Amino acid sequence: MSIFTRLFAPRPDRRAHLRPLWRRAVTIAREPHWYADGGIADTVTGRFDAITLVLSLVLLRMEVDPTLSAETARLTELFVADIDAQLRESGIGDPALGKRMGKVMEALGGRLGAYRDALSVRDPALLEAAVRRNMSFREDGGDPARVAADARVLADRLAAIDSRRLLAGETAR
Repeated sequence: MSIFTRLFAPRPDRRAHLRPLWRRAVTIAREPHWYADGGIADTVTGRFDAITLVLSLVLLRMEVDPTLSAETARLTELFVADIDAQLRESGIGDPALGKRMGKVMEALGGRLGAYRDALSVRDPALLEAAVRRNMSFREDGGDPARVAADARVLADRLAAIDSRRLLAGETAR
């Protein structure tokens, strides 16, 4: 094998096996019930909030599974790559991109911690408070209790699914 072949040959995608799960998480975050029933604002910010909620629930499910916990970083990389591409497509260039991505990662980390804490004690009021703090709702009002209840149902469904099916993007939803 020549040096040029080694340098320029396509590298295997070490995240390929997580793409079905990432696509499923985005699909769930786009389901109409979050927006119509829960009142999440159907805006760029609201959709980002919904995606980070669903992704957080998936990541929390993966964290407690010894066969999947090491994959959380790779799934997060898919999220970062997708957001990066969306920001670039919207016209944000390299000078501002790093700062924006830093804020995106800070937002995901904060929400992950808030949802982890709220879900660990199974207190609906704590989850509702976390949702209220971290979601953008429609101007005519939203229903954080409804979003929190739907998030709890999704978290329970994710907990009940085996690792292989989860990676395949099957979420029983």
